[in-house]
Parts: sequence; C-alpha cells; structure tokens
Amino acid sequence: MKKTAAANMLKTVLLTILLGLVAGIVIWCFLKAVSVCTGLLWERLPAALSFRYWPIPACAVGGLLIGLMHKRFGNYPEELPVVMRKVKVDKYYDYHPMLVMLVCAFLPLILGASVGPEAGLTGIIAALCYWVGDNVSYAKENATLYSEVGEAVTLGQLFHSPLFGILAVEESSDPRASDFHLSRLSKLVFYGLSTAMSFLAIGLLNRLIGPAGSGFPSFSDFAAGAGDYVLLVLYIPVGILLYLVFEWAEKLFRGAADRVPTILREIIGGAVIGIVALLAPVLLFSGEEQMGILMDTFGRYAPLLLIGVCLLKIVMTAFSIRFGFIGGHFFPLIFACVCMGYGLAMFIFPDPGSHVVFAAGAVTAATLGAQLRKPLAASMLMLLCFPVRMLFWLFLAAALGAQIAKLLTRGHRAEDTDKTAAH
Repeated sequence: MKKTAAANMLKTVLLTILLGLVAGIVIWCFLKAVSVCTGLLWERLPAALSFRYWPIPACAVGGLLIGLMHKRFGNYPEELPVVMRKVKVDKYYDYHPMLVMLVCAFLPLILGASVGPEAGLTGIIAALCYWVGDNVSYAKENATLYSEVGEAVTLGQLFHSPLFGILAVEESSDPRASDFHLSRLSKLVFYGLSTAMSFLAIGLLNRLIGPAGSGFPSFSDFAAGAGDYVLLVLYIPVGILLYLVFEWAEKLFRGAADRVPTILREIIGGAVIGIVALLAPVLLFSGEEQMGILMDTFGRYAPLLLIGVCLLKIVMTAFSIRFGFIGGHFFPLIFACVCMGYGLAMFIFPDPGSHVVFAAGAVTAATLGAQLRKPLAASMLMLLCFPVRMLFWLFLAAALGAQIAKLLTRGHRAEDTDKTAAH
C-alpha cells in the first residue's frame, strides 16, 4: 500500500513538473505569435498599403471573425473569474473547443482591444490540464489539482510574480469544493514546482529565440517621506473611485451590448477600436508599451490630460470586453491607474520627482484591491512593476480598497459574476 501511494505521488510530481514545462512553452508561443502578428497588422501592412484609415476596416473584419466564432461556439475566451469558478466549483473545464478558445483569445490582442492575455491563456491552460486528466489514466483523480496548478502558473508567469499566481488561486478556494485529500502545503509544493518549470522553459526560449514580448517596465526605487504617506487619504479613495468607474462602465456596456445581436456587436466593437486607433492610439492594447513611454516622458503632459487618459482607458477596456473583444482587464487597469497617479502627483506638486511612483502605486493598489478583494494577491501583483520597498503601503492601500469596496457593493458581486457566466 505504501509503495503504491509513493508511486502515485511520484507520478503526480512528475506530471506537475511536465505540465509546468508545457504551460511555459504554450504561454511563450502564444505571446510570441501575438507580438509577431501585431507588428504585421499595425506596422508592416499599413506601411505597405499607405492607407491611413486601415485600422477601421481591419478591426471591423476582425470583429466579424470574432462574431462568427461567438455565434457558432459561444463567447470565448471566458473571463478569468468564470474560469476559476468552473475549476473550483464545477471541477471541470471543457477542453473540446480548444482551437476556438485559442483563436478568440488571440484576435482581440492583435486587433488592439484594450485587454490583456490573462483571461484567454488561463482558460486555455485549464482546458489543457483537464484534457490531460481525461486522457492520462493516472491523472484523472487529480485533474482539478492540475488545472489549479495551471492557473497559478499562467497568472504567475504573465504577471512575473509566482506568488500572485499562487495566492490568486488559493484565495479563491471554495471550502465546499476543496480537495480534502490534499493538504494546502502539498498543493503549494505542486504550485511551486510547476511554476519553477514554467519560468525555466520561458527563460530558455527567451535566451535561445528572444523574448516573446516587452512586458511591463519596472519603476525605479525611491525614498518616501511623511508628506507622501499623508496623501494616501487622497490616493486610496481615488483608486476606489476608479474601480467603481470600471464597474459602472461594464454594466453600461453590458446593457448596450445585450441589445445588439451577436456578429453585429463584434463588428461595431471592431469599428470603434479602429476609429480610436486613429484618434487616440494610447487607449489601445494592454498598456505595457505605453506605460514604458509614460515613465520616460510624463513631464511633457498636462496633469488633466493624464487623468483623462486614465478615465478613457477604463471606459475603453469595459467597452472592448462587452462588445466581444474579450480578454483580461488587469493590464489596462494598471496602466490607467498609473496615469491617474502621475496626473494627481503632478497636479499637487509642481515638481513631483519620484513621488509619482508612490502616487501611482497607491492608486493602483487601491483599485486592484477593490477589484480582486484579495489584498495580499493584489500586493504581489503590484510587484510586477513597483519596488519591493513599497510593499507595506501597497498592501495597506489594497486592504483598505478591498474592505471599502465590499461595503459599497455588498450583494452585487456574485450576481454580476453569474451574469458574466451566463453570457
């Protein structure tokens, strides 16, 4: 009996390591394909055609393709909370529409929608893990574990924060749907092994072929003073307000999109993205490259302009998701909140110096804390681009954001998640 248990545990460990390697390769290949096709669609083809209005027909046709897929197969990719809930509660994620999931996750990213890759990739990796569970005999019993491991790996890899991936998955656990035969410590070991293997795979691919994408830039370190901390009384409420703006925009566009038939909805979404590409391209994509530019050139912009970009970016993100260009909202929200933090700091101080980093971090942490309702996970996510020295204040802002958001939106969160799943 002991030998059988040891053999099963060894198989589980080996499969967990293998899944980490495969997940890392899938994530790298997906992001590399997105990078290559984005360059082709937005740089090479427009240069060759010399047609200024190229984004409008290109994005509208892309919207048509997405709409046809949604009409035939359903609204893929599913949003991150829906994927995580299905894995935790239903203990199953359908892998049969894998190709559909890949295409529907891929198109919004290359067409300039204001979304990130985390929703699509998490669903793809979860589906892959359940495919392994159904097709590898000794993996079936732990299929949910492998899928949770895949979620942790994907989130940790995309946000360059293994602890965020682990905490986001573990803190979303439903006690009624837990795997009682596995201790939390055992699961953490599996998360760690798989995440390490995924980082190893991507590190090797980056070294051999080149990075799959630019990634979020990191802020330089700074020393905060008493004056910085006092301004938390402004930055935290502003961060919570931005969360409420996002929630309001999502409800507004969800209601509008529900009145438009599938296919037409996605075509409208693509046409609007194309128009925005001509008028305000800073509002497109996930915000990674734009944030790098902002960090180097923020002094050239008026504070009110940065605040306006923040609000429009939030609205554009909600519009993209609800009008069929489904993806993650964390990357765009981070960029939007950084714009707000920079704008506020420049509005308060004629020469804010490194205070802009503190302002951006506090606003972003409060918003993500309110959005995630997991302060520690939100703090780990912030280390994607903010200095470790700020961790205590980031956690404080995230915790206050989470608590205040719970009081403001009590009873509405689960209802909204159910509506999203139904769509």
